[in-house]
Amino acid sequence: MIADQFPWLTAIVLLPLVAAFLIPLIPDQNGKTIRWYALGVGIADFLLMSYVFWQHYDTSSASFQLVEKYAWVPQLGLNWAVSVDGLSVPLVLLAGLVTTLSIFAAWQVDRKPRLFYFLMLVLYAAQVGVFVAQDSLLFFIMWELELVPVYLLVSIWGGQKRQYAATKFLIYTAAASIFILVAALGMAFYGDNITFDMAELGLKEFPLALELLLYAGLLIAFGVKLAIFPLHTWLPDAHGEASSPVSMILAGVLLKMGGYGLIRFNLELFPNAHVYFAPVLAILGVVNIIYGGFNSFGQTNMKRRLAYSSVSHMGFVLLGIASFTDLGVNGALLQMLSHGLIAAVLFFLAGVTYDRTHTMMLDEMGEIGTVMPKVFALFTAGAMASLALPGMSGFASELSVFVGVASSDMYSATFRAVTVFLAAVGLIITPIYLLSMLRQMFYSSGIAPNCDIDGVPISSLQAGNDQEAVCFGNSCVLPADAKFFDANWREVLIAFCFLVPIIGIGLYPKMATHLYDAKTVAVNAEVRQSYMQIAQRNPEIYAKGFLAPKIPNSEVSTVLGTVK
Repeated sequence: MIADQFPWLTAIVLLPLVAAFLIPLIPDQNGKTIRWYALGVGIADFLLMSYVFWQHYDTSSASFQLVEKYAWVPQLGLNWAVSVDGLSVPLVLLAGLVTTLSIFAAWQVDRKPRLFYFLMLVLYAAQVGVFVAQDSLLFFIMWELELVPVYLLVSIWGGQKRQYAATKFLIYTAAASIFILVAALGMAFYGDNITFDMAELGLKEFPLALELLLYAGLLIAFGVKLAIFPLHTWLPDAHGEASSPVSMILAGVLLKMGGYGLIRFNLELFPNAHVYFAPVLAILGVVNIIYGGFNSFGQTNMKRRLAYSSVSHMGFVLLGIASFTDLGVNGALLQMLSHGLIAAVLFFLAGVTYDRTHTMMLDEMGEIGTVMPKVFALFTAGAMASLALPGMSGFASELSVFVGVASSDMYSATFRAVTVFLAAVGLIITPIYLLSMLRQMFYSSGIAPNCDIDGVPISSLQAGNDQEAVCFGNSCVLPADAKFFDANWREVLIAFCFLVPIIGIGLYPKMATHLYDAKTVAVNAEVRQSYMQIAQRNPEIYAKGFLAPKIPNSEVSTVLGTVK
């Protein structure tokens, strides 16, 4: 059939990219036509990918599907090779949904709208390209392409320190991505077969020393994007200065590229090296959870508080990846999907609140829940999802990671108990800083307003009969400038588009996990086999620092041959 032979994935990647370059040709005076055009492109691409995966993706297969491979630059061995599997499909859908809704959230952009929506569509294509690339060199190109629009979106439409935040983001991510290029070249040129194809790279047998070296380099590259401590410092600055639509993409999609890279490369291609690095990932995960939680609690800027919350939640991704269990790896991917939805809606609502209050400082807010009940209700729902309330996606994902780590037979009972206990501390911190944020924003702050408007004391303005100042917390504006109106239909619709899948996944996680169950099981089986083989040669591989138990008897007999 023609439908089966059509290059669906190429069309999904190129549609927003080609559409972006048509923007300069569209007649428009005030940006209204452009924004409808960009939104239409985003919706069309999301519907296209939904249709393709519904009709042509087999959830029971762990192999690459919808493979498209065309010679691009034969002299360099570079091919346009794209495909999807269980790791790709859910993240492609996440990128499509978050980016489309981010375009819809940017409805009030009136400064250089053509350039803004052009960059948003280019970013859309680059994100999807990262997740569908089967060629490691193409993966690197898409990874680099994504940096340019993010840098410009932050540096042009950001806050007062936007240049600093954008430059810091670019330096961190661009410098770290060099390791991706080096690793891609090292894998390609090792052995007799020179190839960048990930399926063929998976068949190569790399020496352990080379695996460890490549694993370490890629851990740095993906660790920066995933905001692993201490490579995370670009994230709070970027979120603090970026506009809310850009923050939605940063937290909802770009962080997930780091987790995707860790599973795609570090676990799938270097299972032997992962055996040695897994305890390190588990420790880093615990550090992220606790460090991010405490730092979030100490922030007075709303977006920086949410940014450090993202650092904390990414710790659960690391724990799941390091668990050596099907449930743990499954939970890591579910955590990426869940956090992508939750973080995006929280940063969107932060922008909605800023549009009314014109401040991100929590100590300048207070009592706005009385005049914005819809915003209050939506923000509360998002916060409940973030603190892992049962019935929402955050609970399902974090519970999977906890059970996966607690039931792992690769670590000792002591190591598992300490890890789970420390991670649980993070769970206790999360509701404290989120509920505290809601209290400061929507309830009475208990602080008397003490500010001036254009140099005139607030008391003088309140004494006049001609107009009375409106005060919320410490923030005071004249009635003519006050815009404390509730969420409109567009903002409610955007929030509901996030909350529906958040609640749906929370009530029935299988609606998401069935997309990648087969793949995560296959990846974890390979990692466990590598552990068994290494443990046979070195039974006390974790004994010095982690007191690992002996090899499970049920799996000793299954270790046959060599891994890669």
